[in-house]
Amino acid sequence: MKKIFIIAGIIFIAIIVGIFVINIYEADTKVTDETTRVGLIMNGSAKDGNWSQSHYEGLSLTATELNLEIIYRENVAEDEVLSVIDQMVSNGCKIIIANSIGFGDGISKAAEKYPEIYFYHATGVGEAKNLTTYFGRMYQMRYLCGIVAGLQTDTDEIGYVATFPISEVNRGINAFTLGVKSVNPDAKVYVKWTDSWTDDTVTAQKTKELLESHNIDVVTMHSDSLEVLRIAEEKNVYSIGYNVDNSKQYPNTFLTAAVWDWEKFYTPNILKCLQGKFEGHHYWEGVETGIVSMAPFSQKIKPGIKEAVNKEINRMSQGTFDVFYGPITDTSGVLRVSEYESMTDNIMLNKFDWYVEGVVIDE
Repeated sequence: MKKIFIIAGIIFIAIIVGIFVINIYEADTKVTDETTRVGLIMNGSAKDGNWSQSHYEGLSLTATELNLEIIYRENVAEDEVLSVIDQMVSNGCKIIIANSIGFGDGISKAAEKYPEIYFYHATGVGEAKNLTTYFGRMYQMRYLCGIVAGLQTDTDEIGYVATFPISEVNRGINAFTLGVKSVNPDAKVYVKWTDSWTDDTVTAQKTKELLESHNIDVVTMHSDSLEVLRIAEEKNVYSIGYNVDNSKQYPNTFLTAAVWDWEKFYTPNILKCLQGKFEGHHYWEGVETGIVSMAPFSQKIKPGIKEAVNKEINRMSQGTFDVFYGPITDTSGVLRVSEYESMTDNIMLNKFDWYVEGVVIDE
């Protein structure tokens, strides 16, 4: 008889737990019954084959899953952000996303002005009650791209077309170079600045100057202009892309790319908004989340490259290795990160104003 009571008690508890789980599931799914309007502010276009397209495509996948309506504005200037947000709020947007570091001031002011709206700022730092900033540890993919370049090059001269010498860009240059040097100690990475995120004319000019000044046979980029890839294809120089997979557009020279899968961030975090569980936070998520990844490898890569990259991906995913583990020496020979030490997130995000050994700034 005692066993019967025990079994009956277990069954009763299981039923209660089951009802509780069902109620939670129903509560979570009911938040998507009504369409929620989301605003997306971009410094490029939804079809730019680059940074803005990565956000638009990622958010579009999230929209399908969570019943969202996307209202987006393309090619927004930094001084237009507040007025664009005003329009989006008046159009019923409950969540607003901005994809450029230059939008930070406008987003912060808007978050204070509209405390009932949820704001997300890509590449930003800091947080507020209704503001989340976020980024992915793309430097991890940059490191892997460096391994590809270091093993692919025959000349040991690799090009890097970049926008501005800010922490985000410097972090990528340094990670890429560390990847190169890990497999090819003799190689150098030549960097040319464009001083613009999107200007095609300037980017084309700087890319040509870089390729004409050195015996570069692999080039990569940190830019929202595809001119780097176009010119590489034109001049038969191998290229490594950024943001999205452009292999179909540049089939003869495109090797791979460091790419974003933003739906991996947008889906769980926008769901929190719908559930009323939003908390302002700064996110910086790595390879283990799937936010950052590598585009498929071209058949033109040399034997052994894929295996070398996969080995490092496994180490990163397991947490046994990250890019900025010491010892790391800068271009002047100064030891910046000692052995068995690693750089802090704060320094990597906000104070990366030097370059690792192997970087050559091409003025």
